[in-house]
Amino acid sequence: MKLYILRHAIAEERDEARYPNDSLRPLSKQGQMKMENIAENLKKLGFGIDLILSSPYARALETAGIVAKALGLKKKQLVLTETLTPTGLPKGLITEINKKYKVDNLMLVGHEPYLSGLISVLVAGDHSLSIVVKKGGLCRLSIDKLIYDRCATLEWLAAPAMLAH
Repeated sequence: MKLYILRHAIAEERDEARYPNDSLRPLSKQGQMKMENIAENLKKLGFGIDLILSSPYARALETAGIVAKALGLKKKQLVLTETLTPTGLPKGLITEINKKYKVDNLMLVGHEPYLSGLISVLVAGDHSLSIVVKKGGLCRLSIDKLIYDRCATLEWLAAPAMLAH
């Protein structure tokens, strides 16, 4: 399996008055435009994603939707999961993927530090790797059997600036 891990794009600033519930904080205009550019470049590079699992938080869902649209995915190929929220449980995510989704190319869209921690566990077996996924950044792991432990090879980690050009 190729596992693509995408952090949501640039979101509106935290503002209790405008967004009392942080899960409703959307992408900024800059974040939308940058993600649209990145998604178009992924299409040009021939990315083939079978399924996108996304955090239900507005900024992650918008990011996932932009990618799904650019890659021509159907509605049913974008699935929301609470296990990708900032307080979600990565072990639960792995269990969910293994039980429900048999795909070759899976994209996860979520938040930091959750995503970097997940990458570290899958590559090193613990949280010892110092990896940061920037907003709009994308990582690709190669996995034979997905488990919540060392099971993946880090193929690449791309900053959004690399993907936007």
